Formats: sequence, structure tokens, C-alpha cells
Amino acid sequence: MADQDYYEVLGLTRGATDEEIKKAYRRLAMKYHPDRNNGDKAAEEKFKQVGEAYSILSDPQKRAAYDRFGKSGVDPSAAGAGGFGGFSGAGGAGGMGGFDNVGDIFSEIFGAAAGGSRTRRGPQVFRGNDVSYSLEITLEQAVKGAKTDIRVPVWEECPTCHGTGCKPGTGKKVCPHCRGTGTINMSHGFLQVQQTCPYCHGTGEVISDPCPECHGEGRVRKTKTLEIEIPAGINHGQRIRLAGKGEPGVNGGPCGDLYVEIFIKPHDIFQRDGDDLHADLPISFATAALGGEVTVPTLDTEVRITIPEGTQTGKIFRLRGKGVPNVRTHEKGDLYVHVYVETPVNLSAKQKQLLKDLDASLAEGGKKHSPQATSFLEKMKRFFGG
Repeated sequence: MADQDYYEVLGLTRGATDEEIKKAYRRLAMKYHPDRNNGDKAAEEKFKQVGEAYSILSDPQKRAAYDRFGKSGVDPSAAGAGGFGGFSGAGGAGGMGGFDNVGDIFSEIFGAAAGGSRTRRGPQVFRGNDVSYSLEITLEQAVKGAKTDIRVPVWEECPTCHGTGCKPGTGKKVCPHCRGTGTINMSHGFLQVQQTCPYCHGTGEVISDPCPECHGEGRVRKTKTLEIEIPAGINHGQRIRLAGKGEPGVNGGPCGDLYVEIFIKPHDIFQRDGDDLHADLPISFATAALGGEVTVPTLDTEVRITIPEGTQTGKIFRLRGKGVPNVRTHEKGDLYVHVYVETPVNLSAKQKQLLKDLDASLAEGGKKHSPQATSFLEKMKRFFGG
């Protein structure tokens, strides 16, 4: 770490406050602590760097000297060289002791054993993992809300050993390698460093006779059926959180949560845009020219709207309150009906002749009957110099 800036190690700038330095150290110490990264040499090295940086920046005098002179202004032995950060000198026999503030934080984060205590470390308690589940629903279910059952594969506490991992009638034994402390001492040159016991993983206990059902895991894979309530107005990609319905915790820790991510199937008629709906409505040539009433479908029922004379393709009609209820305010959006004129097909000879006669009659009126077409032709003539 000879060339690395202590502030950069903690992800901070030189103007960081003491509280920001402490928070950064807490976060990184938890992330790279050997208890959570068994055998990971890169994490162990990063943990050392974090401890070294904090041991300097948490001391006002050392920080001032470092800010002014860089590492040349700091006593290398005080920077915890070669250790896990926080050694006051070359003795180091007390594990991670030496800097009271570092020890205090370790005790707060990892328990007394992290500060170098030789007392037995109790089993660590961990919150259960969160579980994700994808659920596909219809647009109608999303708009109106619904209740449905889902089957979720999760880990559950083993019913045979009740989560202990031990064969019924037996129990865990004191780890013979660390003698129940959960830690072992490793020599690094003239330093002695305390590390998590690799045999019991810091619990101080081992299972000599594992449960035949879960094989010592303390948990088994099950499929759990849950009823989920879909709120009206939920949108594509939103998640529903079911607190405590995830995987069970370890050693009595709380259960994780279940997150259900919603996917809405495409609809044959409607397209959703936030709280609004859009629909395309074909109308006949005669209805577009003469006007009339047409039926428009909604997600609740059918409604009638009036088409005015001379309606063109692209005309949009807005039906207020016929959209989707907002999932928070419950206010409904609108339905936008996009009209397009459908060209007749499969015409008989008589029908074709009638259309030709009509077209000829309309052409006599020119701009009066076809203002857009006439305007377009006039623009084309001007463009080509006609």
C-alpha cells in the first residue's frame, strides 16, 4: 500500500469529517473482514489496508501530519504495517488490539471476539436471504387488483433437527481446533494475528453427528404456497414485498423477505402508458364521412361515442376516468381512442363502380370535399414550379 492514498482506500476526499471516516471504516471493515471472506487473500489484504488507513486518519495528530507531509510524516510502525491495521507497535501479541477506537468498532460490529478477546465466541446470527419471484399477470388483474396463489421454492428450517444440523438426540461439540473460542492465532513474522477458525467458521462448535435429513445444514429445500394480493394499478416491473416470507435466518436470525416482481402480459386491445390506456378503433369510410355512433370497449364495460362528420385517420378521443387507477392515489387515468379509417376490401364490381362515381363527383368539388388532398396537390405543383 506504499503508493495508495489513505483517503482513497476509504473512498473519501481529504475534506471528510471524522464521522464520515468512521462510517466508511465500519462499512469496509464489515465487507472485507475475514469472518465473511474465508480464505480470500485479496479480501484479507484489503482488510489490512482499510485498518491501516483508519488507524492514521482517525487520529487527529497523525492525520494532520499525513495531510501535510504524506506517509513520510507518519511513523510506519503506527500504521500497522504487516498486520490487520491498528497495531500500536511491533509487539502485536494481543491480536487486533492497540488502537482503542479500532477495537471499539470491531467489538461493535463483530462482537467481543473481534477485539482480540479469548472468551468463547457464540454462534453468529444472520438474517435469512431475500427471495425473488417473477409473476406474470393479465392487464385486467393489474388494473382491478386480484388475489392469487404462488408456489415459491425456499429454504426452510429442517423439521427433524429444528435447525441445529445435529442428529436428534445429539448436540454440537466444542471445536477441538480453537477450543471453543472461534478463533485461532496465526504467526506473521514477529506478529501474531487472530483469525476465524476455518473448522468451525467462528462458531466455536462443530457437528460430529449430522442430521440425516439435512446433512448438517439445518435447513431443507421446500416449495411454499403463498397467497399474494395484487394491488389495483400495479405496473409492469414493480415489486411486491412480503416481509418475513424469505429464507429462514441462521442461528435464530430473522427471516428474509420475499419480493414478487410483476410482469404484465400484452393485451389484444389496450396498450398501457402509466395510468392511461390507449386503443385503436377502426371505423368505416361511411362513418368517417357521415358521422355516427360507435361502440368502444373499456376494461369495465362498453361505451358509445359520437364520431363527427369528416373524421380523419389519427383523430383521438379521450374518455376520462376509463384508464388505470393509480396504485398510490387510486385516481384513474384516461382512455385514449385512436381512430383510423378502414379501407374497404373485396369489393364487387357494382361497389367499385359506385366508388368511382362518388370519387368523380367529389373531384368536381375539389377543395370543398378533399381539403387536405387539394392542399397537398397545390404544394406539389409549387414545388415543381407548376
